[in-house]
Amino acid sequence: QVQLVESGGGLVQAGGSLRLSCAASGSTNDIAVFGWYRQVPENQQYERVASITQSGHTLYASSVEGRFTISRDTAKNTIFLQMSSLNSEDTAAYYCHAKAWLRDFWGQGTQVTVAS
Repeated sequence: QVQLVESGGGLVQAGGSLRLSCAASGSTNDIAVFGWYRQVPENQQYERVASITQSGHTLYASSVEGRFTISRDTAKNTIFLQMSSLNSEDTAAYYCHAKAWLRDFWGQGTQVTVAS
């Protein structure tokens, strides 16, 4: 069992920055990939924003590459998403995701709203 709890969302002005955190607990040693997804309300879309493997390999959506950085603190079982140069298209509910061998785990989400 893996539990994921996101935090750090909120209201930010365009061009600003936010840092999201995902605290993982439970059987985190089974997790192969951590990632951040977002749901855009206007289009009801789910987009994989970024992912990071246990080896440290990262992958980003083209829409955020260069602006967002995913990282991890292995000792604390915490995944971060540093977001900069935010714009209105980044407004979404952001979800932490963990992929294990047999299951996928999701957090409850944290809302990011970018004021324009």
